[in-house]
Amino acid sequence: MQAKKRYLILLSAGACLVLLFYFGGVQVPASSRSPSRRDERSRNGFYPEQPWPDFADSLQAFIPWDQVETEDYNVHTSPRQKRDVNSSVYKGRRCRMDSCFDFSLCKRTGFKVYVYPQQKGEKISESYQNILSAIEGSRFYTSDPGQACLFVLSLDTLDRDQLSPQYVHNLKTKVQSLHLWNNGRNHIIFNLYSGTWPDYTEDLGFDIGQAMLAKASISTENFRPNFDVSIPLFSKEHPRTGGERGYLKYNTIPPFRKYMLVFKGKRYLTGIGSDTRNALYHVHNAEDVVLLTTCKHGKDWQKHKDARCDRDNMLHKCVFASVPLTFLPLWPSCEAACVPVMLSNGWELPFSEIIDWNTAAVIGDERLLLQIPSTARSIHQDKILALRQQTQFLWEAYFSSVEKIVLTTLEIVQDRVFQHWSRSTLMWNSHPGGLFALPQYSVYLGDFPFYYAALGIKPYPKFTAVIHAVTPLVSQSQPILKLLVAVAKSQYCAQIIVLWNCDKPLPAKHRWPATSVPVIVIEGDSKVMSSRFQPYETIVTDAVLSLDEDTVLSTTEVDFAFTVWQSFPERIVGYPARSHFWDSNKERWGYTSKWTNDYSMVLTGAAIYHRYYHYLYTNFLPASLKNMVDQLANCEDILMNFLVSAVTKLPPIKVTQKKQYKETMMGQSSRASRWADPDHFAQRQTCMNKFASWFGTMPLVHSQMRLDPVLFKDQVSILRKKYRDIERL
Repeated sequence: MQAKKRYLILLSAGACLVLLFYFGGVQVPASSRSPSRRDERSRNGFYPEQPWPDFADSLQAFIPWDQVETEDYNVHTSPRQKRDVNSSVYKGRRCRMDSCFDFSLCKRTGFKVYVYPQQKGEKISESYQNILSAIEGSRFYTSDPGQACLFVLSLDTLDRDQLSPQYVHNLKTKVQSLHLWNNGRNHIIFNLYSGTWPDYTEDLGFDIGQAMLAKASISTENFRPNFDVSIPLFSKEHPRTGGERGYLKYNTIPPFRKYMLVFKGKRYLTGIGSDTRNALYHVHNAEDVVLLTTCKHGKDWQKHKDARCDRDNMLHKCVFASVPLTFLPLWPSCEAACVPVMLSNGWELPFSEIIDWNTAAVIGDERLLLQIPSTARSIHQDKILALRQQTQFLWEAYFSSVEKIVLTTLEIVQDRVFQHWSRSTLMWNSHPGGLFALPQYSVYLGDFPFYYAALGIKPYPKFTAVIHAVTPLVSQSQPILKLLVAVAKSQYCAQIIVLWNCDKPLPAKHRWPATSVPVIVIEGDSKVMSSRFQPYETIVTDAVLSLDEDTVLSTTEVDFAFTVWQSFPERIVGYPARSHFWDSNKERWGYTSKWTNDYSMVLTGAAIYHRYYHYLYTNFLPASLKNMVDQLANCEDILMNFLVSAVTKLPPIKVTQKKQYKETMMGQSSRASRWADPDHFAQRQTCMNKFASWFGTMPLVHSQMRLDPVLFKDQVSILRKKYRDIERL
């Protein structure tokens, strides 16, 4: 028996050898040959036989990538159209920033964006007009093409579905006729829809050349990394500016709700995405996993109608806002504080270059759809809460308005152009986000007030006082001199800067009182109100104590305010508080200075804040708002409060102060304080509404918190109180 087995083995081995020799002989592996030996044979004119090819990777499908999505592909698309699509979706498929972008245009004047003038007779959709308006209202815009680094078409390229009423015909000819087109070099094209249902190919109907694409729903097959930008798909109802805040107002612990997992949307019967959406039916259990779908999509849905169409439950009341996890479209999910479950095989996620989606979403595989419920149940409640919080941050930072989507796109391109001061991942994925953290200010995170906690550092323990002077110095008893002496006595004062915005010449040096800290007098070039918030290089400390010349503060009040600010370095901390309200009769925002238990602003006439806000005020806000402030010589403090609240999403902090904030009146030879001007209050009402209109929302946040020193007003010995002088004021 054993002998038979041996003979059988030998016979099999012999047969294998015969087959090997018959089909080409035994090949010697290339790796077993000596490199020097091979090189020697090559030099002598002898080339060894080519080894048998090693197919390490799996064979690619013969059918083109865009044909596997639907069985009816051949019905909807002709062979000629298929060839055209595969060859011309992106002729610049290999384009990257270093090969298809001219950096020299950006080095001359910085990152400026030019929008082509609108051509007569060309219709523009509301959504594309919002995009162009966002660019023209940004700090990047220039009307001079000679100064531009990036170009944007005025031709509407958003909807390239030939069945859409927004489709622009003859776009290829119109684009090629543009004298600045230059084969698309340094151009960016915005697109939301391409192709036609059910296939939705990514052909835009014209050759984009070397232009970058800012496109929604772009496949990883066609996406050019670090060149194209994947943007979110938004509807025409999406707000142009501002946008609603997310629904997560309070953190519910634990973050469980009635339903764990929900999907609401169309159930495609054929075409791209139909397989996955149809398979969602198997996940539905009508208890904690609810699928709300409809198959009524497109004009010919009845041709593909299946047995489940009559039982689809789309008409049921949707409760998607009450679930921690959802299959909903991404943006309603983020706004509703639901954690999106993404099934997006082959699709590039929005702003994937900068956003770490693993911190805000559950990313699944379409092929493992049935495992999603069990995976969702296994996520710990702490993780769910963290994911929900991150969705709210991403929604408010990048997605809540068309303006934020457009600015995020431009900032991504700018970071590519100027890589030496581009934003880090932490800046993009943590509060306040990349739009408010300008890397031109500094590449070191410790120079921003938002990252102290993450880095484990504290702000510099000194401040720079900036006194805004608009009245000539005629007497040694003027309030500005008393204020200067009181501030200089503070143990935390590093230096004092007097910004001389007066029409009269600078006083002689001996007119200023002698102090223990340096006093630097700067004469304003333009002598306008916005100059008090210029990022002067002489400000070397993190904290800035902003003061009006007629402010009355004691050294103790200054010390206490700075101590409080050290615990809240990202906020405005100070004394004079004001508030805003909505006037329903006039349907506009109102401004009030009444003493109440509620406030939303702390005026910069006596306030401490981080010096970064000087840079943000100067370089982030549009020239139109700053010009308005300068023309009125008013409202600069309100604008600063708007800016800081928009960045932090938090109110300022009021500290203890004597009951009446007295406005000191000047002598007979000087003009009175601007607060005495009867038009002053009316101007501030106008400013409130103008600022709110530009921000697209009201960023100010009401607060009822006031911070007092320990033992303030307590019936104990005055010797036990650190800031005892505050009670005597």
